[in-house]
Amino acid sequence: MYILLDIIEYVVINSTSHQPWLFYSPLALQAALLKDDLLDPVDQLLEDPALVDLVQQCLAARSPASARTGRPGIPPDRVLRCCVMKHLKGWSFRDLERELRSNLVYRRFTRFDAEVTPDFTTFCRTFALLTPQVTEQIHQRVVSLAREQGVARGRKLRTDTSVVESNVHYPTDSSLLGDGIRVLSRSLERIAAECKDGALNVVHHGRAVKYRLLEISRAAKSLTEANQQRMRDSYQKLVGLTRSVVRQASEVVQRWRKGRLKVVGKFLRVEAQIDQLRHFLPLLEKVITQTKERVWGGNCHVEGKVLSLFEPHTEVIRKGKAHKPNEFGRLVRIDEVENGIVSGYQVLEGNPDDHTAWMPALEQHQACFGRAPQMATADRGFFSAKNEREAQELGVKKVVLPAPGRLSVKRAKLQKQRWFRRALRWRAGCEATISTLKHPFSMLRATYKTDAGFQRYVGWCVITKNLFSIARYHERRRINGKVD
Repeated sequence: MYILLDIIEYVVINSTSHQPWLFYSPLALQAALLKDDLLDPVDQLLEDPALVDLVQQCLAARSPASARTGRPGIPPDRVLRCCVMKHLKGWSFRDLERELRSNLVYRRFTRFDAEVTPDFTTFCRTFALLTPQVTEQIHQRVVSLAREQGVARGRKLRTDTSVVESNVHYPTDSSLLGDGIRVLSRSLERIAAECKDGALNVVHHGRAVKYRLLEISRAAKSLTEANQQRMRDSYQKLVGLTRSVVRQASEVVQRWRKGRLKVVGKFLRVEAQIDQLRHFLPLLEKVITQTKERVWGGNCHVEGKVLSLFEPHTEVIRKGKAHKPNEFGRLVRIDEVENGIVSGYQVLEGNPDDHTAWMPALEQHQACFGRAPQMATADRGFFSAKNEREAQELGVKKVVLPAPGRLSVKRAKLQKQRWFRRALRWRAGCEATISTLKHPFSMLRATYKTDAGFQRYVGWCVITKNLFSIARYHERRRINGKVD
């Protein structure tokens, strides 16, 4: 039996008040003359104490003593501003580090000024501390700022759903089997490096796997019986290689559990790789099962199909698009009120019908604004007589849900009324909002890992978009001479 000691890294939270450097003052005066029309309006919104307090409370929960001791960490106001900057520009963590080092405007916006900027790995670990729950609280605070400043009054609501892709390659059974062999073999090699010589022999299957993948891809291009048989034969060999690696990985896990693995190196490294094996083994077993069902059983609709070993929460979403019939990611509901403010979002499970998301959108709006909207609209995928009735019972005066199919005389007369057609034209703006979120604000593909990371990524895209919507609203009023 091995006794493992957990190493806790204590990081103290730095103060949000930063003392300027004496020799940086002349350069700071010159840097202050550099204006950014996009960042300067948001700068004042990010000075809200409630936003900084939410981030500070989250960072303080990193370890038991983070609030009072440890090495200096990134202050909460800088973390908040760096998150907004990253999602505004669509940068990776490496891009964020490089741009902050080289741009005076970005340094001034993020409050780093002349100080040393953190490494990209520090940004990655710190951003991961902002859980989906904290991200949702920050979003609600931003919506509260919009409500307090008169940007969002909550009188109108439009909602829609869209697919946000996971950061995965196109899933095929052969590529998933190859990924599984590669990941398990890598962990086994790292374990063998910490064990006594000869205690664990790892066979390298990389070349054989590559040949099998090439054979399958070539055979799949033709539907002749000969090529289909070649593909099945190649799959048989690939599944055999996968089973041998899975069998060895399972044996190593059992030997570690029983204390029979002769480790002479660092136990913590071995434990970390054993955890990797425990995580990937059940997923790879599912991939083997779904491969056998599809290739030899002809069943393409296996329950609980695995689409990625690294993002197992990924779902197959079919939205009826001709150019992209299958999308791999998660379905996200977007609720929008006046002036482009996204008042709510939700990452949905599976691929549900749109009409099931109608009442949750109204209930979320009522919880946010304290009352139901006067007018609520969505596309015809949300329509049902039950949805219309429940919305009216909730207090919505104008429910604008166009009915699909052939309309009755009474229904056609209702949908031709002026207020109904005007509401439908306003609903079309939700498509533009989703496009804005996906392209300028980088919500097209979520790059954070795991289900929690996916929700954080979507939340920060929405938060960044709302901040700039508030800033642009005040800028329009200033240009039109309607200063509050």
